[in-house]
Amino acid sequence: MPVNDEIFEFGKNIHALASYYLRGENIDKMEKSLSKKEAEVWNYLKSSKYFGYNVINTEYNLAVKIENHFFGGRLDALVKDGDNYYILDYKTGSAPMNPKYDYQTMIYTLCVNKFFKTSNVTFVYIDLKNREDICIPFSKEIENDYKNRLVEVSKKIDSYESAPKKPECNNKDNAIYPYPCEYSIICY
Repeated sequence: MPVNDEIFEFGKNIHALASYYLRGENIDKMEKSLSKKEAEVWNYLKSSKYFGYNVINTEYNLAVKIENHFFGGRLDALVKDGDNYYILDYKTGSAPMNPKYDYQTMIYTLCVNKFFKTSNVTFVYIDLKNREDICIPFSKEIENDYKNRLVEVSKKIDSYESAPKKPECNNKDNAIYPYPCEYSIICY
């Protein structure tokens, strides 16, 4: 899907600021260059209680193997307070409709659970648009549920056979674009 450059840049700027800030880097010049809207969102995020916790890492790549499949991603930030780990995910757009079962939630919590050998993990969507935190605590009970869901979707992907490609698109622009396009599999 096409991405609105302005919205994309806005989110990218906020994520970069958060990463530099949590790493302890000087961001004074960056803060001065923010638009009014960016500054409002940044100040809200910066005041989050999670930004006062111990930083484990930012823009953190983690993966976990479940049965024969690897799942992974890049966490915006991982912080720790005592024995509790918090996966932070900043949302400048919308938070997921069902955050507890969003793939990001399931995969990231399983990664942190396995890598750090702890069930004291909470996934936190910091919804910057609505100014709210959506917290999903991890537990041993939910661990099995998440694994089962990921295994099931993996089986569906493994069994999927793509439709044969059409030799030509059947759209009205066929005369202009007579070759199969990248969307031909879903056009018919």
